[in-house]
Amino acid sequence: MQQATHPLRQAGARWFTAALLMILGGARAAGTEPERVVNVASVADLQRAAAAAKPGTRIRIAAGTYAGGVHLVGLSGTPGRPVVLEAADPAEPPVFEGGGSGLQLSDPVYVEVVGLTFRGQRGNGVNIDDGATPATPAHHVTLRRLTVQDIGPDGNCDGIKLSGLNDLRVEGCVVERWGRGGSAVDLVGCHRGTIEDCTLRHSPDAAGASGVQLKGGTAEVHVRRNRFEHAGGRAVNAGGSTGLAYFRPPLDAWKGSKHEARALTIEGNTFVGSQAPVAFVGVDGAVFRFNTVYLPGRWALRILQETRAEGFVPCRNVEVSDNLIVFHADRWAEGGVNTGSGTEPASFRFARNVWYAADAPARTRASVRLPTAEADGVYGEDPRLVDPEAGDYGVKPGSPAARAGAHALPR
Repeated sequence: MQQATHPLRQAGARWFTAALLMILGGARAAGTEPERVVNVASVADLQRAAAAAKPGTRIRIAAGTYAGGVHLVGLSGTPGRPVVLEAADPAEPPVFEGGGSGLQLSDPVYVEVVGLTFRGQRGNGVNIDDGATPATPAHHVTLRRLTVQDIGPDGNCDGIKLSGLNDLRVEGCVVERWGRGGSAVDLVGCHRGTIEDCTLRHSPDAAGASGVQLKGGTAEVHVRRNRFEHAGGRAVNAGGSTGLAYFRPPLDAWKGSKHEARALTIEGNTFVGSQAPVAFVGVDGAVFRFNTVYLPGRWALRILQETRAEGFVPCRNVEVSDNLIVFHADRWAEGGVNTGSGTEPASFRFARNVWYAADAPARTRASVRLPTAEADGVYGEDPRLVDPEAGDYGVKPGSPAARAGAHALPR
């Protein structure tokens, strides 16, 4: 015989069910529905999925080769619920070959691109932009574990081109052999971002290229724990030369002084080759610290001014500290610092750097000529690198460079 349910228990059950429905309904109203996964296996499928994407949509791209030249406009996620374009199988990334750009995203908001490969584009491998509406920048875009190869090969062709993008992350990417006049990662008018744990690799004869370029009003960007291998004449171009119409925000909206770049932090990186690991070009405030520099072609750094329009500040206010710089005195030029006209080298500050002329240790101190006096610098002591011939630029126990260089960047 079935036992009757007590009225109070029935009421409690009804109350619990109603409350649960209210919670679920409120969650849907607040936009926290479960993410939607869409699997695609063609460019047409990808374009349809992108056109229908809503916050929380995850578009998984099957392994295979796809034609480049994909242009997606207005992808829009929300905080915590981005629109994601990713490899369906990280072990077999889809490859986008050819085209002007492999993938162009215009006006993206809260978007992630993960685990894709781009190869053989004529212009840029990946292009993210604000859709030519600088008053409404693209924002909150993450590029993670991308591989970009063989772009150009000549002219101003970039591996990853970012224009008018705020709150960005480029992490764990590999960019190899971009245009001989371009950059591995080129930022124009970008703000609040991080480029981290990437490998940027070119060739010793690509002197007209750069690794990371930060210009056109770019500000508050960290370049951290990357590896630059012969990444152009200027491995990091901190500032640059930008056409006045391409600054973000537009220059007529600026109040006060103008700059190519501001508030940059370049730290914990390893630089191999290049004419100079870093050039500061029309920058207003930057930090270059805890980097390892191995056998640059001519200089440890450059101090330059290329944009000389009215209202632009001279290159100034840079801290260079706690770096390990190993160089050849017979290749060194101008005492390791190239200073151009129209700059303020007296505003540069140097501290605790370790300098070592590998071909002539006794000449180290005489070979380094800085624009201002250095505090607590170390000169001519063998840093005892682990195995530079095998690409290991860490230091052995007891090294005088134990507290300087990429290995010493505080966690």
